[in-house]
Amino acid sequence: MSRITLPRAARRLAIAAAASATAVVLTAVPAAAHVEVESEKAEALAEHVTISFEAESESDSAGITELKVVLPEGIKPADVTYDKGPEGWKFAAEDAGYTVKGPALKAGENAEYSITVRQLPDAKELAFKTLQTYGDKRTDRWIELDDEGENPAPVLKLEAAAPGAKQTDPSPSNTASPTPTADDTAQPSSAKETDEKSDQGGLPAGAWVGIGAAVVIAIAAVFFVVRRRGGARS
Repeated sequence: MSRITLPRAARRLAIAAAASATAVVLTAVPAAAHVEVESEKAEALAEHVTISFEAESESDSAGITELKVVLPEGIKPADVTYDKGPEGWKFAAEDAGYTVKGPALKAGENAEYSITVRQLPDAKELAFKTLQTYGDKRTDRWIELDDEGENPAPVLKLEAAAPGAKQTDPSPSNTASPTPTADDTAQPSSAKETDEKSDQGGLPAGAWVGIGAAVVIAIAAVFFVVRRRGGARS
């Protein structure tokens, strides 16, 4: 009897051990690298909000050199200022977002930086699509908005706006005055003088008055000479 039950027990123990080993192996596999984003003031319409990012490195041979970010709708490049980042890295605003780049980090080192946003939009979440470039020109594209995608964009979840919170006026850099036209830049200092010149062939009114007086004097002189000669002949 014991000869039959022992092999069965052994097989059960082997299966249980294999399952445990498999679970350990699966849990030991690291999650796919990506970009993390967080903020202590993640609230719709909040002002002067600092947002921190951490781009995880998944290269053992090259360091991260650049992070190019496309801003979510409701945040303009002019509303963003650079807070801090890796030593030697610089911030540059672009048409649709910004770039943070500099000397290559050590291979395997994550890139951490933070920005300050003038005001967050009235939204539930903000996606910061990111292109992560390494020293060997490899680029990881963290741009997918699907939670189950292989390359998800970093998304900041926002709480509801505080009672009474409102959208502030746009920043001065976003309300630039209309670009002057060629006609605007060519205007003289006096608009009255411009009108007089255009109506009178390009000369000031005083010049035309002088010309008129000279013509009158010339005609009078000719008339006087002709009349005097006629009297002398008679």
